[in-house]
Amino acid sequence: MKHLTLGLLSENGKILLGMKKRGFGEGKWNGFGGKVEEGETIGEAMKREYSEECGIEIKKYEKVAVIDFMFKENPEVLRVHIFKVLEYSGEPKESEEMRPQWFDFSDIPFDEMWEDDRIWMPLFLKGKKFHGWAYFDSSDKIIDHALVESEKIE
Repeated sequence: MKHLTLGLLSENGKILLGMKKRGFGEGKWNGFGGKVEEGETIGEAMKREYSEECGIEIKKYEKVAVIDFMFKENPEVLRVHIFKVLEYSGEPKESEEMRPQWFDFSDIPFDEMWEDDRIWMPLFLKGKKFHGWAYFDSSDKIIDHALVESEKIE
């Protein structure tokens, strides 16, 4: 199992997403995050990835979800720890990896995102906590999934 982070910043009816310019997920809008490096906590990894990918310094955050992603042709489970950014400093800037952009909640570009985002993001936007899993075929289409709301996320 590989642990990954995903941080999401939303305020005033808008959410900050980044267009992935290279690597896994290239060409898709997503939150900011990535791999947890050796010696880092999951929260430290999320803060580092946010800084590297869009130049924002995270001051305060809350873990709101954990989703396990499985892919038909890859035996490795990707456990993604999802965080809501509560306080930050700086303005989003484009990096070699991501191009940040604010979207109104009503204009989130789900057709250019991972298919699972339209399943769990509404829970995130409503301030819910949840955990679950999603299983993808070789074309990155969801074969099956499950989400459960939770009071607390570890």
